[in-house]
Amino acid sequence: MTTEDTINIRTATDDDWDAVALLDAHAFGEHQNSEDLAETQILTSSEHVVMAWDGSTPVGVAMHFPMSVTVPGGEQVDASGVSWVSVAPTHRRRGILRRMFTEQHRKLDAAGAPLSLLTASEATIYRRFGYGPATEEHAIVLDRRFAQFHKSVPPVTGVRLIESTEASTLLPEIYHRWQCKTAGAQPKPPIRWQRFFADRENRRHGLTELFFIAHADGYVAYRRSPTESKVVVQEFIAVTDQAYAEMWQVLAGIDLVDTIEVSQAPDEALPFLLTNNRLPKITGLHDALWCRIMDVKAALEARTYGVDAQFVLEVEDPFLDAGGTFDVTISAGAATVTRTEAAPDAKVGLDVLSSMYFGTHRATRFAAASRLWTRDPEALHTVDIAFATDRASVMGWAF
Repeated sequence: MTTEDTINIRTATDDDWDAVALLDAHAFGEHQNSEDLAETQILTSSEHVVMAWDGSTPVGVAMHFPMSVTVPGGEQVDASGVSWVSVAPTHRRRGILRRMFTEQHRKLDAAGAPLSLLTASEATIYRRFGYGPATEEHAIVLDRRFAQFHKSVPPVTGVRLIESTEASTLLPEIYHRWQCKTAGAQPKPPIRWQRFFADRENRRHGLTELFFIAHADGYVAYRRSPTESKVVVQEFIAVTDQAYAEMWQVLAGIDLVDTIEVSQAPDEALPFLLTNNRLPKITGLHDALWCRIMDVKAALEARTYGVDAQFVLEVEDPFLDAGGTFDVTISAGAATVTRTEAAPDAKVGLDVLSSMYFGTHRATRFAAASRLWTRDPEALHTVDIAFATDRASVMGWAF
């Protein structure tokens, strides 16, 4: 079915927020309370919300939050955080999502932010719009009763237990220092800090209110289960390796707890802080941040690179017009990107380039999956090492 004759796509007005909340509740199975909805309206505005209507009935919504994100090398790049995307179950398979996204992304393109970001409830939706997964997280369960740290791990000297009031003054500054050095992380808006420390019942998922431990260069916010012998970590932020090691020793020392549950990047040091590196069990693997490069030149010139290199990259964008053929010349870590008519050394879809952009996903992996073509192995090696980073990227906060 098509939507051309029956569905109207338009920018929302201030009178449409009840309809937005209704669609969100049906899509994600959670009614927004008045506080949550008010916070969302602070993060964005009606002009950043696109809606689909069937007559007077709301049937689709997509919005974005203006934000920025750290890219490899530490540059803060403007981005659009796409969120609250849904189509009513009464109107599926009618092309409504594509029409909303087309309208929304034309606006994003005109606004000029080089990157668009989102978090995906399903992995099969957004690639056709040029998005690719940019970060990965491991769900880890650690049986802390058997956790022994090897003798070279620095002792705990700088960790304190703190209350929420003190945490509200300390944590934002620590997070800011971490975010500025961590590719994939976004600044956390003041309203999200307010939500975090308000610690409302609907955010606890049956667990206790938040507990906090703090280091000068890190913090952990966690909850305990009233029915199970476990700790569930909500945020683990470490600016330095020493803070990371000290805070893990404190977490593993919590009495009356058997297990600790945490999500972390796949290259975290935890297994090798322990005498038994098998003790942390990976119970899940999921993507977090997805990225679409809106402006290839601006995006590639914003990040840094580990090697000097030169290659011609052909980028296919099946959704908008960000694609083309680009000469990428890297010197002293910085890229100069220009459009060219030269024959490509590599061909790639925009979704794959967007996945490679933050460094977590390697060109060799996509080549092995037949999703990246290069003229020869040398060209593949050049592209691979150019986009590689020392650490995996990490998303800052879920939007």
